[in-house]
Amino acid sequence: MSTELLAPDGPSKGTITLVHLYPREMSIYGDRGNTHALASRIRRHGYTAEVVLHDPGTPFRDDAHLFMGGGGQDSGQARVEADLEAIGPTLASMAADGVPMLVICGMYQLFGNSFHTVTGQVLPGLGILDVTTRGNDKRMVGPVCVDTEFGSVVGYENHSGSTVLGAGQRPFGTVRAGYGNNGEDGTEGARTLNVIGTYLHGPLLPANPMVSDALIAVAAERATGRPFEPEPMSDPLADEARSRQVRRLVGTR
Repeated sequence: MSTELLAPDGPSKGTITLVHLYPREMSIYGDRGNTHALASRIRRHGYTAEVVLHDPGTPFRDDAHLFMGGGGQDSGQARVEADLEAIGPTLASMAADGVPMLVICGMYQLFGNSFHTVTGQVLPGLGILDVTTRGNDKRMVGPVCVDTEFGSVVGYENHSGSTVLGAGQRPFGTVRAGYGNNGEDGTEGARTLNVIGTYLHGPLLPANPMVSDALIAVAAERATGRPFEPEPMSDPLADEARSRQVRRLVGTR
């Protein structure tokens, strides 16, 4: 486990602890960029970002305010399985208590009920999200546009796992372009309380800062006991990149 403190330019409004789960094993598609984006935006909002990289076998920060986990191959998922099983009950309890978490691709699958690999291995999940994933020979690859409560969200997917939502599970969004969870039912990702699971890489957050702010807002209130105190933000490059991607994929907005 390594820890870094990143202070804002002015007086700090408080410290937000951000934990990146398994950055070596489960961040192979640029997902570590999401942690950089969150830390930078925490600082821009006037808070100190305490960034913790959690590796298998290291102490777990059960006092953290925000979690991020990325994608990985089946072998990476297997390498973190024992540690995830050990910290899983605490993660599940924190999720139920409203701690914000963003989990992508492989970690999204492991936050579900189970992942059934193409070789027949069953990796049990944490059950935080009511989803089940099965590996298959077809890869779902390409740019994605999703309608969410935050607006249009764009990213890039690269997964062979096909995920199905449980009967009462809310998706992260509705697919406008791309495959999403399985290429069939029009859903993308899953959301329960403040936990967001998604297949969107890119990385996701630099192009969609409104998702970052939604996660940070909850984390800031948990960290300080006060309502989120955002700074005015201008994100012209991110907004233009996202708008161009939406226009390219679906031809509107």
